[in-house]
Amino acid sequence: MLELTDRHFRYFARLLTKRTLLYTEMITTGAILHNKPEKFLEYNKEEHPVALQLAGSSPKDLAECAKIGEDFGYDEINLNCGCPSERVQNGSFGACLMREPSLVAECVFAMQSTVKIPVSVKTRIGIDNDDSWEFFLNFVESIAKTGCNYFIIHARKAWLKGLSPKENRTIPPLNYETVFKLKEIHPDLKISLNGGVKNLDEAEAVLHKTDGVMIGRAAHETPWILANADSEIFGEDLEIKTRSEILERYLPYAESEFKKGVPSSLLAKPIMGLFHGIAGAKKYRTMLSQPGGDWMNFAIFLLCPKNSLMV
Repeated sequence: MLELTDRHFRYFARLLTKRTLLYTEMITTGAILHNKPEKFLEYNKEEHPVALQLAGSSPKDLAECAKIGEDFGYDEINLNCGCPSERVQNGSFGACLMREPSLVAECVFAMQSTVKIPVSVKTRIGIDNDDSWEFFLNFVESIAKTGCNYFIIHARKAWLKGLSPKENRTIPPLNYETVFKLKEIHPDLKISLNGGVKNLDEAEAVLHKTDGVMIGRAAHETPWILANADSEIFGEDLEIKTRSEILERYLPYAESEFKKGVPSSLLAKPIMGLFHGIAGAKKYRTMLSQPGGDWMNFAIFLLCPKNSLMV
């Protein structure tokens, strides 16, 4: 979710749902430690609860970054052990860490010893030909021995060579049963499933067998699915807003950020899929792609009832 779940998208997502846990993009320890941390860790207070997703393989560096994240006010620290990109592999973090469970355990223990907020691990069910049940179980149990009890499992293995990150999200087959089996064997662990879940109906089906569901690409491409999450998943009796109401609430934020120098393309990206499935959505996306701030004028135009795609 690099360059997708930035602070602008998370602000927009929070307009749709108050209860779901939001995650940052994957941020490397080097980026935080070798720059001003606020460049990567700045967020809006409205985003809470929000988790900081870290990438790294040095226990010392991860512990330091976890502490910085805690001081910034993040609600959870997450260690990414699932990203398969070559750039990530060259840095010796991400999915390739599944072959080093003892190192990951050391990293997790170092973070847990430094912060008081929860530490979680996001991983795959295997990598390359190391995709047996025994390999996966050993990885999880090695980390669980540190006291870490929260795992987010992308229910696909990753191919570290030969497939792009995009292909790694679609070509390796989904295997939900492996995640379900892990939860059956370890009811003491909090297990969330990631991968292939496109809507709340699918999420609810998975929740019968796991503790949570992470929705990534679908939340970005069709964000309106989040609008019913608080009522359907968390049982809160809330008035469902319209797409136009959400757009109207986002525009003042976008205008404020634009005046601070944030590129209009970054501010338009979160709302590109807001009218997905509605007649006229293609024209809407085309207009939002205009350079400069012109798309804001178009968005305001949409708020007039006679022009709106959905009021």
